[in-house]
Amino acid sequence: MDCLCCWSVSKPSYLLLLFYFFSFTAKAAFNLSTISFDEGYSPLFGDGNLVRSPDGRSARLLLDRFTGAGFISSRMYKYGFFSADIKLPGYYTAGLCVAFYTSNADAFKKNHDELDMEFLGNTKGEPWRIQTNLYGNGSTGHGREERYRLWFDPSKEFHRYSILWTAKNIIFYIDDVPIREVIRNEEMGSEYPSKPMSLYATIWDASSWATSGGKYKVNYKFAPFVSEFKDFVLEGCSSDPIEEFPSFDCYETDVRLESADYATITPRQRSAMRRFRQRYMYYSYCYDALRYPVPLPECVIIPSEKERFRDTGRLKFGGSHQGGRRRSRRRGRGRVQASTLEYDPDM
Repeated sequence: MDCLCCWSVSKPSYLLLLFYFFSFTAKAAFNLSTISFDEGYSPLFGDGNLVRSPDGRSARLLLDRFTGAGFISSRMYKYGFFSADIKLPGYYTAGLCVAFYTSNADAFKKNHDELDMEFLGNTKGEPWRIQTNLYGNGSTGHGREERYRLWFDPSKEFHRYSILWTAKNIIFYIDDVPIREVIRNEEMGSEYPSKPMSLYATIWDASSWATSGGKYKVNYKFAPFVSEFKDFVLEGCSSDPIEEFPSFDCYETDVRLESADYATITPRQRSAMRRFRQRYMYYSYCYDALRYPVPLPECVIIPSEKERFRDTGRLKFGGSHQGGRRRSRRRGRGRVQASTLEYDPDM
């Protein structure tokens, strides 16, 4: 029997075993070259709410009652590895969304691509949650959201969050643990992200949907809310979005990208990902029969997971990250309305 399904030990001992398992798995750190803020990024919005450290190796994003903040990579990339150590706000964080994501919405208004890691705040004493998602070629009507809890408190210390994007697959990482892999197949067609994108990081007021479908709002009595970023990684070939064919240099960069240690999920990492998803994933679009009576083509349906998620298809989701520089507090729009719940899976 899988250890994550075995409760013969006490719950505290069980959680301690999980902590040691994930800590052990993540010890073999990736071989990464970090850059300073100015080497890779530019301010996006928020003026004084984006605060860079004196040495330029880290940055803080603040949300107050007037505005959030964000930064953007100085170049666009067609495929890459995007990573940073992030520490989230603590205490009461309901309604907050801290986002680390790639997008080309500014260049492709009607058919943009996007890869999301969204950190969703919560009420006092309740844990942060993480949502991953992807769009390709403007496929915002086909949200591919998954939501997870964590085995640690992301407001207490820094953890590394990463997105790998290649022509073959997409992997989302927490530290060195892969939490989600999307493998490209022919049936996905243009809904697999394939155009150059920029990397973004933002903090904003998502009160309309982020916590319990909008039940709990941002409370500015606890402002400013501060998210911290450091040890930035941008690996990939910079690319012009209007170029029809990539340069030869990009082919060489893609080969290096696909041969890097983070591009291959080892058996140990595969085991860690399976355990993470069994224990901490509480929503997957692949099992949401209300939204998708027929699962989307990349979904691999596991009968035991289908049974476990039979009641989780009634969450509310926010919109894409467009318009961040124009709307600082209430960004995004709900795509799927929440039905009445007898329990709250987001808490």
